[in-house]
Amino acid sequence: MTDLLALTADLVDRPSVSFEEGPFVDWLEGELGRLDHLQVDRVGDNLVARTDLGRSQRLILAGHTDTVPVNGNGTARIDGDVLWGLGSSDMKGGLAVFLALARTVTEPTVDLSFVFYAREEVAQEHSGLNELAAERPDLLAGDCAILGEPTSAAIEAGCQGTMRFEITLSGARAHTARPWMGRNAIHRLGSMLTRLDQYEARTPTIDGCTYRESVQAVWVEGGVAGNVVPDRGALRVHFRYAPDRSPEQAEAWFRSFLGDDLEDDDDLVVLDRSPACAPSLSHDLLRRLVDDNGLEVRAKLGWTDVARFSALGVPATNFGPGDPTVAHAAEEHLVRQPTEVVYNALASLVSS
Repeated sequence: MTDLLALTADLVDRPSVSFEEGPFVDWLEGELGRLDHLQVDRVGDNLVARTDLGRSQRLILAGHTDTVPVNGNGTARIDGDVLWGLGSSDMKGGLAVFLALARTVTEPTVDLSFVFYAREEVAQEHSGLNELAAERPDLLAGDCAILGEPTSAAIEAGCQGTMRFEITLSGARAHTARPWMGRNAIHRLGSMLTRLDQYEARTPTIDGCTYRESVQAVWVEGGVAGNVVPDRGALRVHFRYAPDRSPEQAEAWFRSFLGDDLEDDDDLVVLDRSPACAPSLSHDLLRRLVDDNGLEVRAKLGWTDVARFSALGVPATNFGPGDPTVAHAAEEHLVRQPTEVVYNALASLVSS
């Protein structure tokens, strides 16, 4: 079997920070272009390699090529059965599994589409997967999809939706020597922050997967001058919501949650939103993947592109070798054993 840790180290040593994936994708295109059983298409810095064997089903194996910026970890280092380096967990370990499958499984029992897409780690407006969907939706056609996002070789089903709000609270300016003549908008933020801090997480269970919602203040701003009672205080909040809510329901709940802390003269703006995705494990290929390998199934608490595939009518799940708790960290690393578990499970799925 391919030394997956060594292959991942090779990928880590090929930089691909968001918006700078081009040279890495050039290399991938060269590697996949040498494989006679694959048809390779490129759209910008997105790459799709497909078999065309006339099978009754098509499985998409998808992963993003970009990483977050370097944090003293841009060079791969292997220590025994552990690889250290930027992107090793999120998600060049998953890409290495897919590349190894593309090289070795030349006659799969299902048609395969390997989708390597750019700019997942940045704002949605830059998403390479969205670019593919807009320019070549045919390249994303399939019966189901597996994303190589880090899950420690478990199935992390579905994903939570996300929504970011900016809330601006109003007040009235006054001299700090006579504050009773004004209204301090920053002080008003205190009540709202207390409400957010006292939030008790909602934990719905959907198809056996328990999701945990969260509401977090992530930014504050206010102030006019050292001797002025401020008439404006601003707050940004990130809300992660479970798949049993639509974006509209999530926004309505959040507004009601703020209660009388939000007044008529205040302003609440939705900065961005991403829909949630239900577990979607009913497809026979995904069910076989779980049952044949005895995989743990749990909820995906973050957001991933399974939601984009779901919007395209393609049921999808997360299954990759990396540890999500070390993704983006300076100590990001990848362990050999779960990497081989993921490879063997997928190789068996597409070869039998």
